[in-house]
Amino acid sequence: MFLKIDNMDIYYKRAGYGKKVILLHGWGGRADSFLPVFNYLSTKFDVIAIDFPGFGESQIPNEPWGVRDYKDMLLKFFDALGIDKASILGHSFGGRVSIMFSAEHPERVEKVVLVDSAGLIPKRTFKYYYKVYKFKLLKKLYILFTFGNSKEEKLEKFYEKYGSKDYKESGNMRQTFVKVVNEDLAGYLPKIKSPTLLIWGSEDKDTPLYFGKTMEKEIPDAGLVVFEGAGHFSYLDRINDFNIIVSKFFEGDE
Repeated sequence: MFLKIDNMDIYYKRAGYGKKVILLHGWGGRADSFLPVFNYLSTKFDVIAIDFPGFGESQIPNEPWGVRDYKDMLLKFFDALGIDKASILGHSFGGRVSIMFSAEHPERVEKVVLVDSAGLIPKRTFKYYYKVYKFKLLKKLYILFTFGNSKEEKLEKFYEKYGSKDYKESGNMRQTFVKVVNEDLAGYLPKIKSPTLLIWGSEDKDTPLYFGKTMEKEIPDAGLVVFEGAGHFSYLDRINDFNIIVSKFFEGDE
């Protein structure tokens, strides 16, 4: 199904009945990234999975977006479907949007599940600075010693060759990617008033486990579940456990 928001076609899928649950996918994903979760939860709840603008079948924004733009879109999505209140489940980048939305619109959020969520700036270790400065030096050398073409074309080829996997695969969303990954949402965590469940893979290399531990400390009503041996897509690595834990959490004391 499609919904028109600010002249953009936003794709979403919906199934089930009862309490409303919104699924927000990670960077590079789409609504179907949650398919096994969607299928299970929709037997118990009214589940809505969204293709964020720029992903899946939804339109690409006309200009680079930040987390706030996606948060504002989600608020308009709630209003367009007449959703007064819902629980939110966000993975990775979807966690970023969930954090800001829950902090700024607590009256619209029943419960929150953050799965291997992004939103914090990684610790700046010596290894990190070494990699950054090595990358910057390599970029300068590439521009200086690569013949022909404009500086912009050289940079494009450089990032195509040496950029991160997410950056290289972002295509027309690259400027949005750069804008989003540099946003630190730590200040929003204490403002989340809804009961929050954090689920993490112990071997997550993209959003390390200490992200989850930090969020558990900063969010007033939060609990952390760690799936040993699971990675960044912990919900797929431990799908059966994940579905049972999350459904119990959403059901509450019923």
